[in-house]
Amino acid sequence: MNKQMRRTKIVATIGPVSKNESVLQDLLQYADLVRINFSHADHHPQAAEMIRKIAKSLNRTIGLIADLQGPKIRVSRFKNGKVFLKDGADFILDAAHPADEGNENIVGIDYKELPKDVSPNDVLLLSDGRIVFIVTKVEGTKIYCKVESGGELSNNKGINRKGGGLSAPALTDKDREDLKIAVSMNVDYIAISFPRCADDIEEAKDLIAAAGGNAGVIAKIERIEAVEPKTLDEIIDISDGIMVARGDLAVEIGNAEVPAAQKYMINRARDLNKPVITATEMMESMITSVVPTRAEVSDVANAVLDGTDAVMLSAETATGEHPVLVVTTMDKICLAAEKHPTTKTSGYRVESFFGKVDEAISMATMYSANHLNIKAIISLTESGSTPLWMSRIRSGIPIFGLSRHLNTLGKMALYSDVYPINFDVTKYNLAEVKRAAISELKKEGYVSRGDLVIITCGDHVGMHGGTNSMTILQVE
Repeated sequence: MNKQMRRTKIVATIGPVSKNESVLQDLLQYADLVRINFSHADHHPQAAEMIRKIAKSLNRTIGLIADLQGPKIRVSRFKNGKVFLKDGADFILDAAHPADEGNENIVGIDYKELPKDVSPNDVLLLSDGRIVFIVTKVEGTKIYCKVESGGELSNNKGINRKGGGLSAPALTDKDREDLKIAVSMNVDYIAISFPRCADDIEEAKDLIAAAGGNAGVIAKIERIEAVEPKTLDEIIDISDGIMVARGDLAVEIGNAEVPAAQKYMINRARDLNKPVITATEMMESMITSVVPTRAEVSDVANAVLDGTDAVMLSAETATGEHPVLVVTTMDKICLAAEKHPTTKTSGYRVESFFGKVDEAISMATMYSANHLNIKAIISLTESGSTPLWMSRIRSGIPIFGLSRHLNTLGKMALYSDVYPINFDVTKYNLAEVKRAAISELKKEGYVSRGDLVIITCGDHVGMHGGTNSMTILQVE
């Protein structure tokens, strides 16, 4: 079996330090997906082209995620770039103030509707919660505040209201334009920031379809409204995956509430057959340090033990000093956590009734695999649905998703336990295709003579939703 059989996927964010061929060559030997952050920089199509070129040279499938900025509510800019606010001082946020004229007493805000969203005694959290304002009054475009917890406030820092409830829409005009660019790049997923409800995801899906794309939509859960159980289920149900976006979420619901919320979201995503990414500050200290903190190691490991499909790196690989080292370190942590017995057992859907034939085949495959000495599962797939259903049951047995569609391969790169392989089933008839698939895995060193494998496929090769058979074979 190949040495790199890590079941949990790693998402690396590309940025200034990693946007060159030399670093990417090393990075993409470990990362399974690359996040392109549309909040920063440009030249995204060129970056995607470079990633695909290097991935091809490495014979790896690398999924691409375009992460839209969303309605990040920020202060404008200060004359001197920053100010220092003392506890107890008065300060004004003014939607009408000139964008570059902020000082120690007042600053502009980029979301002009904010004065309509807040009231006296509201708590505003700035710069990821490091600075705390209490609203004293609102007059016209001005929000008068008392600084409860001061410090350095610099240009373009974010603003959240404690408890959520800001009315900014999930998709801005910038996002709509960026979405078209992302579709033209043929990315595998588009991540939507700050969705409040399923309608926000529905809108994004409609825009992707209108632009002629078929990218999956990942909902970034970072608003308090989205964590409410009924709303969360509706968002998960309509999305193609979710991201536990712990940064802004922590500001809205409080740091102490995040770990339990994370576990709940991971469980619900798996229950509803959707992949989940755990993100934000997972290896933050390694932006500058060559070793993670013990708390960071535990954080990554616990996300794996919770059942996350992927763990994500942001600034660590985008602007940090050790982008390759941090990915290899995360790789080791995931592999160590995956040794724990709980990552290989599941009572998932034992009592369920299945409405689709291919879903039932998926569950029967996993039951059989877990009760036989099965070395690998091979799924011949058009859409990737069968490997996704299989991956919801934790077994530790590798699932190889063989498809001729690049977008399907890119999507499967996110699913835990699933390893995408480019394979054109239409080159073979039904009698030949199973042996050809086994030969492909044998050639790559994933299986050996005498191994037992399970193959799932359909009677009509190359048809969407056609998986209707499961076969147990011995490798010759």
